[in-house]
Amino acid sequence: MRTSGRSNSYETRWLRPWCRQCLCVATKEMASAVALVQGASRGLGLQFCRSLLQQRPGTHVIATCRDPQSAVELLSLKSANSDRLEIEKIDLAHPEGIQEVAEKVKQNGVKKLDLLINCAGMLHPSGKGETSLRDVTLEGLSATVTTNAFGPLLMAKHFAPLLTKGSGAYGSKSHQKQHSGIIVNVSARVGSISDNIGLGGWYSYRMSKTALNMATKNLSIELARGRSPVVCVSIHPGTVNTDLSRPYHRSVPKDKIFTPEYSAECILGIVDGLTMGDTGKFLAWDGQIIPH
Repeated sequence: MRTSGRSNSYETRWLRPWCRQCLCVATKEMASAVALVQGASRGLGLQFCRSLLQQRPGTHVIATCRDPQSAVELLSLKSANSDRLEIEKIDLAHPEGIQEVAEKVKQNGVKKLDLLINCAGMLHPSGKGETSLRDVTLEGLSATVTTNAFGPLLMAKHFAPLLTKGSGAYGSKSHQKQHSGIIVNVSARVGSISDNIGLGGWYSYRMSKTALNMATKNLSIELARGRSPVVCVSIHPGTVNTDLSRPYHRSVPKDKIFTPEYSAECILGIVDGLTMGDTGKFLAWDGQIIPH
């Protein structure tokens, strides 16, 4: 899954095969595919919904967010795709709602889930990462880890029964052991312990993403068992031009700041190639493996 360079590797490895060879086949195979995007009100999560609706004509999308009534762009997307997009309220700070939504979608006739993307993320409740120990608070640590690590794990817990009934509509069919569904946890390179050489800081965010990567690894082991295994991966989306990262763009080269459209397409391209051989991996937006 390794690639090198940005534009050329992406077009050669992901975009061109997807567009030229797979789109017609994928449309038929995924005529009844179901994808759930958690954290879909803005930024990368919203773009995942757009991309899935535009590029996967047969896919039904379930979008969840903390406050659907204020999610103006998501509601607009719903108006334009009323038969293929539904919106549900999930606030990761109130985890009982996750189970309620899981039961609700089952009652509404959803019998399987092919793709779960956990996208909601928080840098820190204040909007600024801690730069030293004096900035660390229990409140900040708890809120950040709840959103970035505990929430995705509980999403996996309550939606795993649907994922094990997935049709394998997403991912590659080339591996000997076929999968049912796929879980993608949107992580961050700063969650890599071995990559944290000299910068430090951002205690809550770094710790939460490291915890998310461990949760993904644990999930990959448990959900690989049985006749209906689920692929579980963490993916670093790059530095995306969203509210979370925008205050720190001055220290990032302009050609390393991605649009949500570009990042979402890269990640969905990776998803198209996933097999059970990839489960448990921590990947970058270009498919390269990031050490834990």
